[in-house]
Amino acid sequence: MIIPNTRDRVLIGVAAGGLAALLAACGGGGGTGGAGPTATTPPATTAASATRVTAALTDFHIQLSTQKYQPGQYTFTAENKGHHEHALELDGPGGHNRSRTLEPGQSTAFTVTLKSGSYQVFCPVDGHKDLGMKTSITVGGSAAPSTSGSTSSGHGY
Repeated sequence: MIIPNTRDRVLIGVAAGGLAALLAACGGGGGTGGAGPTATTPPATTAASATRVTAALTDFHIQLSTQKYQPGQYTFTAENKGHHEHALELDGPGGHNRSRTLEPGQSTAFTVTLKSGSYQVFCPVDGHKDLGMKTSITVGGSAAPSTSGSTSSGHGY
């Protein structure tokens, strides 16, 4: 009966990995470790009380549905509306948070807790940030810069 035992071990491993990913996504990425991006949270487990923000990812531009942010929980839904694969990453005082890489037409969501300060928002796929897929947001205090969500300079394919 080695097959059921192996299957049980695999299921336990997958469950433990999923729990570790969930804890990493919710845990305190204080920004001092630098061990890389945290795992993403699938749309089915986004926080109900979080403010929702849509990030439309096109070739090579990011358009955020929200321009003003206050500290708290946000669920970012990344929608790949381009012709190339894209992802969404936020780096700032709340840590590093990254979506999975999306094929054209796909979307995903992840929930983050934003703290006061400035965040870089960009596509971490090789070279896309340099092609203009970047913006920044300011949480708390003053409004986000006027270039937020409008950083594409027409570069691309």
